[in-house]
Amino acid sequence: MEPKVSLNFVEEIVEKDLESGKHASIHTRFPPEPNGFLHIGHASSLCLNFGLKTKYNGKCNLRFDDTNPSTEETRYVEAIKKDIEWLGFEWDNEFYASDYFDQLYDWAVVLIKKGLAYVDDSTAEEIAEQKGTPTKPGTGNEYRNRSIEENLDLFKKMKDGVFDNGAKVLRAKIDMAAPNMLMRDPLIYRIKKEKHHRTGDKWNIYPMYDFAHGQSDSIENITHSICTLEFENHRPLYNWFIEKLGIFPSRQIEFARRNLSHTVMSKRKLLQLVNEGHVSGWDDPRMPTISGYRRRGYTANSIKNFANDIGIARRENIIDVSRLEFSARQDLNKVSTRVMAVLDPLKVVITNYPKGEMEWVELENNPEDERKTAHRMPFSGELYIEKADFMKDPPKKFFRLGPGRMSRLKAGYIIRCDGFEEDENGNVTQLNCTYFPESKSGQDTSGLKAKGVLHWVSIEHAKTAEVRLYDRLFADENPLGHEGKDFKEFINPDSLKVIEKAYIEPYLTNAIEGQHFQFLRMGYFTLDPDTTEDNLVFNRTVTLRDSWAKAKGK
Repeated sequence: MEPKVSLNFVEEIVEKDLESGKHASIHTRFPPEPNGFLHIGHASSLCLNFGLKTKYNGKCNLRFDDTNPSTEETRYVEAIKKDIEWLGFEWDNEFYASDYFDQLYDWAVVLIKKGLAYVDDSTAEEIAEQKGTPTKPGTGNEYRNRSIEENLDLFKKMKDGVFDNGAKVLRAKIDMAAPNMLMRDPLIYRIKKEKHHRTGDKWNIYPMYDFAHGQSDSIENITHSICTLEFENHRPLYNWFIEKLGIFPSRQIEFARRNLSHTVMSKRKLLQLVNEGHVSGWDDPRMPTISGYRRRGYTANSIKNFANDIGIARRENIIDVSRLEFSARQDLNKVSTRVMAVLDPLKVVITNYPKGEMEWVELENNPEDERKTAHRMPFSGELYIEKADFMKDPPKKFFRLGPGRMSRLKAGYIIRCDGFEEDENGNVTQLNCTYFPESKSGQDTSGLKAKGVLHWVSIEHAKTAEVRLYDRLFADENPLGHEGKDFKEFINPDSLKVIEKAYIEPYLTNAIEGQHFQFLRMGYFTLDPDTTEDNLVFNRTVTLRDSWAKAKGK
């Protein structure tokens, strides 16, 4: 007997609806507003909506909630589609709320004719005051009692562009004393004389989110309309429109937003970071956007695995970004080719290696790969190693090079440091070492033991590259959690360090975008789109281990 798989609360609702016969199949949708790029918070919604489609053999639409022409652009539409495709999701239909503008207008007319909507001339400030407070009921105004004929005439004139922006709004006529303040005659339409990215200048009025969203769900026969917890108070209004219009009864279900530590996920604040130049763009590898993670070298699987691992819940909380980094390391360990690169070079001269000669050694591409493939790299008598791999006076448990100490060169030989050279400031500039010909990796008959294993490149054959070391954009785990302070005060000054001239093995000159590499002992890296024929650029995706946890003593 197979163990019973635990269901999340949304799946429980779906299964009950299917078992009861309420729905023969399910139909979900992912409805982003095209006013920015998708971020990591959207990954949970994507995995949930498309996961339900897959699990229950249903459908999932991609619908752009494009009801605000002020902030929406076609480039955001294309970026969102690219991100969803990269994550591996396939939508059944591509729709836009703007597809339904004519139908939504007609439904607004229906509400007016039923005496359930009216044109209001009040200002935004007056409407807010009239709505009252959570403990004090709202009060209606004189416009609430306009005749149906007058409302129909005024609403048509709003559509025809007779009135200026802000002069009038259309409101639902519900209950100004309702405990839920969203039910106190909410706005349905506002005048907005702006060009729309799809409909151009056709419309002078645009529907509010609460009116467009539920009706769009209904038009598409969406069975389960899944949104974040902030819309829980909107559900009564969602249902009111369905009931009064007599349309397909989509069901709204809310789940808690998952916030990520050391970042912000408000598109408004992300746009601020872009516009003020704190990052290079929406796809800056420090941004929590899907395109930023892709450029940084995260895999689609690592993002989906992370979203599925944290799951969904009814209460909001902050997820530590280390869980996302852990997911990246797990997947990158399986798919990354092992290579050598030296970021902070120290010259090593092997004094007994035949002068002017070189040989090829083989470096295994990935020990996790059953195929056990390898690539060749040149070895010579002059190498670069990392400066951190040598100490003049090393402590006992330092298993790298020091005077008289031995270490193994990965895929190469064991070497012993016989001496070093310094500049006038006491900085070590060169190590003079001896190698042991019988100690070659895979053929070692020397009997020597060396605890440390170092990465290296041959100086004569090494190529150069720019390496960008990315870290968390904010030093504080909750940059929005400090009252009276600007979240930008907590930007991590070390979120990007650029090494203009690192040394890489020649194999890396054939790298292409989308490939993943483990720079041995340094971290996981990928090629950046800024790469040119004359300048290779590599981004660090994540370090090999959680350096933040170590720094905080965890």
